[in-house]
Amino acid sequence: MRFQKLSATSLILCFALVLGIGYASTALASDTAKTGQPSDWKFHDIVDVAFVQQYAKLPQPEGAMIIDSRPYKAKYAKGHIPTAVSLPHSQFDKMTDKLAADKNALLIFYCQGPT
Repeated sequence: MRFQKLSATSLILCFALVLGIGYASTALASDTAKTGQPSDWKFHDIVDVAFVQQYAKLPQPEGAMIIDSRPYKAKYAKGHIPTAVSLPHSQFDKMTDKLAADKNALLIFYCQGPT
């Protein structure tokens, strides 16, 4: 009798888990269909060189900041976009004070790309 209750409980839990996974994947698929991107997409936009060039000049336009997230010595010191500020991704939490004071400022991050 105890085995039957345990089996029934296990079967109900497995069924609930399958329904939950099915619902989650359906919701993600519908979000992707609406926007063209998965709902867990973390970036607002990926831009091209022409877009960045309008902000990579001296004096730097107000309301925009270019951030080089590559390691300082290994990459940034060897060459970077003019006006870019070095905020290596590994130390970002410690260096947030270097970000623009204006919370509405355009932040353009760049890195080495996929490795």
